[in-house]
Amino acid sequence: MADEKDTAAEAPKKSNKMMMIVIALALVVLGGGGAGAFFMLKGDKAEAKAPVKGVVTAAENTITVNLADGHYLKLGFALQQTEDAGTEAVDLSEAYELAIDEYTGKTVAELSTEEGRTKIKEELVAKLIKAYTEDKKKMVMDIYYTSFVTQ
Repeated sequence: MADEKDTAAEAPKKSNKMMMIVIALALVVLGGGGAGAFFMLKGDKAEAKAPVKGVVTAAENTITVNLADGHYLKLGFALQQTEDAGTEAVDLSEAYELAIDEYTGKTVAELSTEEGRTKIKEELVAKLIKAYTEDKKKMVMDIYYTSFVTQ
C-alpha cells in the first residue's frame, strides 16, 4: 500500500514539471518570434523614411527624342536632388540617356494624356533613383519637366 501512495504522489510531480517545461519553451519561442518581428518591422520603417529635398540641378540643354510614327518630343528637365547629395550638382549624362531610352518609340497618344505622362514619368523617376543611388544613399528623388513639346 505504501508503494501505491509513492507512485501516485510521483505522477503529479512529473506532469507538473513537464507542463512547466512546455510553458517555458512556448514562452521562449513566442518571445523570440515577437522580438524578431519587432526588429524586422522597425528596419522597414527606417528604410521607408522619405528623403529630404536638396539642390535642384537643371539640364542646360533640351533634348529631342524620336517618337513613333515620325513624331518628336522636345524635352527639358531638372533633377531634384536629396539632401544626402550635398550642394554639388550631379552629372546629368546618365539622366539624359535614361530619358532618351524611356521616351524613344512612345506614341504621341501615350504622351498626350495625363495618365500616360504620369506613368512614363514614374518609370523614369524609378530608373533615375536607381542610377543615382550611391552607397545606399539616394542622390536624386524626382524630375521636373521644364520643356515638354510633342510634334
